[in-house]
Amino acid sequence: MRRIKKWLCAIFAAVLCACAPAAARGAQQAGDSAGGADVTLAPYFFVESADASTDRFPLKDTEVVTRICGVIADTYVTQTYANEGENPISASYVFPASTKVSVHGMTMRIGDQVVTAKIEERGEAKQDFEQAKSDGKSASLLEEQRPNVFSMDVANIMPGDAVRIELHYTELIAPADGVYEFVFPTVVGPRYASPSDDQTADANQFVAGPYLADGDTPPGGYGISVSVTAGVPITGLECKSHKVDIEWDGEKAAKVALADPADYAGNRDFILDYRLTGQEIESGLMLNTGDGENFFMLMVQPPERVDPKEIPPREYIFVLDVSGSMYGYPLDAAKQLIHSLIGNLRTTDSFNLVLFSGASTLMSPESLPAAETNVLTALRLIDAQNGGGGTELAPAFETALAVPKNENASRSVIVITDGYIAGEQAIFDIIGKNLGNANFFSFGIGEGVNRYLIEGIAKAGLGESFVVPEQSEAPAAADRFLEYVRSPLLTDIKVTYNGFDAYEAEPPNIPTLFARRPVVIFGKWRGELTGSIEITGKSGNGVYSRVIAVSDATPSEDNKAIGLLWARSRVERLTDYGFSDEKDAAKKEVTDIGLKYSMMTPYTSFVAVLDEVRNPDKNSADVRQPLPLPLNVSNLAVGGVTTGSEPGIAVLVCGMPVMLAIGVLLRRKKRTGRRKQCRPLR
Repeated sequence: MRRIKKWLCAIFAAVLCACAPAAARGAQQAGDSAGGADVTLAPYFFVESADASTDRFPLKDTEVVTRICGVIADTYVTQTYANEGENPISASYVFPASTKVSVHGMTMRIGDQVVTAKIEERGEAKQDFEQAKSDGKSASLLEEQRPNVFSMDVANIMPGDAVRIELHYTELIAPADGVYEFVFPTVVGPRYASPSDDQTADANQFVAGPYLADGDTPPGGYGISVSVTAGVPITGLECKSHKVDIEWDGEKAAKVALADPADYAGNRDFILDYRLTGQEIESGLMLNTGDGENFFMLMVQPPERVDPKEIPPREYIFVLDVSGSMYGYPLDAAKQLIHSLIGNLRTTDSFNLVLFSGASTLMSPESLPAAETNVLTALRLIDAQNGGGGTELAPAFETALAVPKNENASRSVIVITDGYIAGEQAIFDIIGKNLGNANFFSFGIGEGVNRYLIEGIAKAGLGESFVVPEQSEAPAAADRFLEYVRSPLLTDIKVTYNGFDAYEAEPPNIPTLFARRPVVIFGKWRGELTGSIEITGKSGNGVYSRVIAVSDATPSEDNKAIGLLWARSRVERLTDYGFSDEKDAAKKEVTDIGLKYSMMTPYTSFVAVLDEVRNPDKNSADVRQPLPLPLNVSNLAVGGVTTGSEPGIAVLVCGMPVMLAIGVLLRRKKRTGRRKQCRPLR
């Protein structure tokens, strides 16, 4: 073993020496970035360092406590930072959340002192934080980098300090095909920044963050517990992502906790599935009265799916990610998925295939009939892929959409990826410009996928999204997709308010419903609780209609979260997936919503400042807490060209064998000592 380590170290040193000129050029590019040079952001690895005076892992513990009551999940996340080094530090940490959450509360505790964070316009909050940091005051700043990616900055953590930051989330859990799924993402996967992305944008800086090698985990703990209560018996409660203990309180309530604290929970999505006996909780009207505004939430269960006798011809264009982050298990799962998808097409269908990493490969200039010979050709092409290179999804989409369209067939574009890109908005823009030409579907492969991209493709493209965390789940996911896409459940959906004074409903228009999930509408109301709400549409059985009497519902204080869910839905429509063409007007409205409802948005942030100068020397060291790679994601997900201002060395990765060798060199079962930054070149 010692000889192997020496051999690997020799390889590592040789790579450094051989690549020094390229590294120097990278450093020169970074130095020229202020002058407009094109420098691509990239994540980088942490490697061992002997410096013990500065604590590089200040995040010591994360505790997640969620209470699910009915269809609303209330989550508190407590992050504990401590400085076990000798120098004052200011720490930065990137972490994920569900794309559906409304973050509406934050407190900071240092010793016996507690500060409730204020919501402010993003630039103002940043300025207040930087001022407090320069004054030597302890402070914290929470910012949204993406709807599912947040950053926490903590200033002036003194040696011996323990700082507890508590965040409060709320989200809606709507069932699909009768299954409720609560997902708590725990890790942000490494993102690929295309040269076409804005390298100077503040919201893209999280991309250039530190990562541990494949298999390594931070020294801090990660706990998750969930309680589920419902008005009807709960069945089928299970967690496929983590080993859990379940404690039942009768048939209608249960508590779920991690079974093994030694099994690090923070490198994959926590996924909890359950069903409810009966459907009472899926349909109905919930009301809340507030100060000056009243809110409602309507959930209506759609009809059962009926397969029409004649299904029109379909054209499927599969866009498959074969980049470096898909190396190994994710690509194997994707191959199994696409085998199931292509292998089960009807002979009346046609299909095409786009493989993409740094460049795109199109199987055929025109889509081909789903005949056996064409299917076998496609499967052989897919099976030959190993995974490597960048993740240029936007050009792959353009390639797919440039394929000549069969006007007699309904086109669907299906992307299969882990979603590890930084330029999500470019994808949503492409989809928005092509909505009349295709529906868009997405499959997220892996246990820590970029759900903002995966879910956003479906929302922007009026399709459905699927996440395949386990390879064994690929065939079932393929079956669900084929059922959904062949026979939409409900079309031409309209909502009518008869005698009920409702306004500012979200969403204002409801797209085709592919999955058997409830129609969910948030809105405001005024006046008397009279009249009815009617949902109409077309289904396989003909005309669908459902009427809900408003007088049957009673306002309740327990429904206070509805206002936050309405605000989140409004912000999502205005910003998340590029639906608004009036950017300035949308920014102002989103900012006003964030300030009014004390809620995180792209333009509002939480800031907390302890009004005491605790670091009079103002000499704190800036550290970035490294993240683990998502489970089953290889070291090939981190690589490229990058240098930076933080202390460290630039490394050129000259190919897959060297990258794998470095990955082995970096892997250690127990992390000891401190680390310095090592930036490989993408």
